[in-house]
Amino acid sequence: MALVYLSIAFVVGIYFGSRLDVPLAVVLPLIFGFLLIALLRRKERFLLWGGLCLAIFLCGALRFQAVPTGDELQPYIGQGTVEIAGVVAEEPEPRNSSTNLRLSAREINVDGEWREVSGSALVRSTRFPIYHYGDMLQVTGELEEPEEPRWPGDFDYRAYLAREGIYSIIYYPEVEFVEGGHGTTPLQQLYDFRSRMSESMEDSLSEPQSSVAQAVVLGIRSDISPSVYEDFRNSGTAHILAISGLHMAIIAGILLSVSVSLFGRQRPTYFLVTLCALWAYGLLAGMSPSVMRAAIMVSLFLFATYVGRQRSVMTALAFAAAVMVAINPQILWQVSFQLSFAAVTGIVLLTPIFQGWGARTRAPNIVVDSFSVTMAAILATLPLIAHYFGYVSLVGLPATFLVLPALPAVIVLSALVGLVGLFAQAVAQVIGWVAWLFLGYMTGVVGLFAALPYSSWEVGGMDAHLVWLYYGLFLAALWLGTRRRVFSDIGAAAKRVGGWLGSIPRRLPARLVIFPLLIIAILVWTAAIIAPSGGKLSVSILDVGQGDAILITTSSNQRILVDGGPSPEQVTHELGEEIPFWERSIDLVVLTHAHDDHVTGLVEVLRRYHVGEVLEPCFPDESLAYKEWLGLIEDKGIECTCAQAGQQIDLGDGAIMEVLNPPREFLEDTDSDIDNNGVVLRLSMGEVSFLLTADLYADGERYLLDQGLELRSTVLKVAHHGSATSTTSTFLAAVAPQVTVVSAGADNPFDHPKDEVMDRLEERLDENYIYLTSEDGTITFTTDGERLWVETEE
Repeated sequence: MALVYLSIAFVVGIYFGSRLDVPLAVVLPLIFGFLLIALLRRKERFLLWGGLCLAIFLCGALRFQAVPTGDELQPYIGQGTVEIAGVVAEEPEPRNSSTNLRLSAREINVDGEWREVSGSALVRSTRFPIYHYGDMLQVTGELEEPEEPRWPGDFDYRAYLAREGIYSIIYYPEVEFVEGGHGTTPLQQLYDFRSRMSESMEDSLSEPQSSVAQAVVLGIRSDISPSVYEDFRNSGTAHILAISGLHMAIIAGILLSVSVSLFGRQRPTYFLVTLCALWAYGLLAGMSPSVMRAAIMVSLFLFATYVGRQRSVMTALAFAAAVMVAINPQILWQVSFQLSFAAVTGIVLLTPIFQGWGARTRAPNIVVDSFSVTMAAILATLPLIAHYFGYVSLVGLPATFLVLPALPAVIVLSALVGLVGLFAQAVAQVIGWVAWLFLGYMTGVVGLFAALPYSSWEVGGMDAHLVWLYYGLFLAALWLGTRRRVFSDIGAAAKRVGGWLGSIPRRLPARLVIFPLLIIAILVWTAAIIAPSGGKLSVSILDVGQGDAILITTSSNQRILVDGGPSPEQVTHELGEEIPFWERSIDLVVLTHAHDDHVTGLVEVLRRYHVGEVLEPCFPDESLAYKEWLGLIEDKGIECTCAQAGQQIDLGDGAIMEVLNPPREFLEDTDSDIDNNGVVLRLSMGEVSFLLTADLYADGERYLLDQGLELRSTVLKVAHHGSATSTTSTFLAAVAPQVTVVSAGADNPFDHPKDEVMDRLEERLDENYIYLTSEDGTITFTTDGERLWVETEE
């Protein structure tokens, strides 16, 4: 326990140093004095360890004093537009419509003169173009100070960035790419390899399974759609998406079993191979703070197991905390650090108790162990989650308990998909079908529990004093109830779990035939159930927020995607829900016009899917997303056709898609030329028809009326998300729709659809035949040419 005391003393010293400025001239003599007392009175254990703890405590305070409290960019905050040359120091973090870049400044232009400067700034840029680690950029914008909390208890973004060594932000500056290759070579190679694995997973897995696999294996969570992340949050399983000690323990168990079977236990080879492979996995995951913490913790546990000291887990945990805080004192205040160690400490201290209770039920060991680990982690992290996030999941225990059995298969199979896809994409897709089963089970369980009434409880942020009180009572109850018995049980529990892991290779051969056959049978039945039925035409207005995305599936299973909405994550998620998991192709992609809320999602669609052909208006535009779109079309060699009024596409079984707009000569001097020259489509099959009007303005509607075109349609996709600029009474009268759909985001900043548009629709239609994606979610119409069926997500 001596190392535990020293580790705690160091960490407490870090906290003390953050609260009080300790002069070096005072601290150094005190450190030497305490060390001298410990040395001279080493035979008296109290004075020995007391002197050492006090010396280590002061060393911790000094270590925090050495943490930088600013950088050379701070004097330029609020000084107007500046020009900075710097290097992208970490992997960019893409968001729905933006990207966060950590820019390590090299030079700054002051009064026309470039000066050397050091420091880091957070650059919030547009989603496109895409930048990479090591890119040299020239950024022109205004340096701003991060916002302070708006009210007591609000998230302190300024303090959060300061812990990361960032003291200034530049919002949406002008960015000029200079050249790449300015990062360290090993990291550039590592990030490139991770990027290729990520692309391999995207090519082999549909959404949301692909983004969940990337989060679990690579630590990349930027591709997870908001709705999926909300499900994980509400079900209390968000920790599954973070590479933690739990993931590392599973990987270590698998690697240890394989190494022992290959090399035996006579030499340390099995231990070294496992340790190296574990850290290689950590590097692959990006070596984020949470990954580093987990790797250190599991490595120490492996070493304790190797030398026969399994009971030293608590010592290893305390020492790991001290080492990580010594490397970066600021992580002591990071939520992920606190949650990680609370969870691991709970597992170490509580799991043996719960296992003892579970043994009395005579339930299978794997059930008892899973329940015990889950219960321990949830109880240990409950107050921190309530304090920082303001909610408590009421279904976290059963949801995590049901998800955990699939986690080993998810990790292994997803990693295989990423690795094999680097060499043989076809083989990776087959492996991906199996991975899809386990990933689908995981997301299905999470979604089921998240949908339950009162699955989470909003508490508004638990007071910090209550958090300390909870942990004080927690430790006191543990100490009074178990004394030293719990620590002696830790080794037995570790040995029990280790024995279960080690027995996997011995149990595996008996299942080599049954298990694959079971997987194949499940895949076949799943494919038969979700395969689309032939003979009907379906049109799905996808819920992609404030934008348009429409998926058309013909009776012969041809797929046409019209627009992609503003969010790459959301459109790929919706496509994953609509397209069978084994299908990775879209026959035709239509871009109605180049505004970001239509083209941004399509960029990601071109990356992930095999697209047969593209139809677009070819109206010139300078938006960054549109340039990225054109570049991908050229790079992938996709056939591109310019849309013109009068074009027709025969979709088979009597289904026809007509292009009504743009005209051969672009409309000019209208209320919005880019919108009025957008692609307008009319889709018909028998007696049922659909009119897709993109973002057409009133001028564009008048032009279509003047052409004498057949506009009457069964279903009208209302133009421009229900904006007051469109959907005139005259146009509605000509179309005479029986059903209308408005594609708009919930609580959007434009207040779409406008009240006057809804009034015009309600004058002609019963409100039950007016659908909004903001209320109904994805809306799917299915027709056989005579009848029309409607299905809503909500």
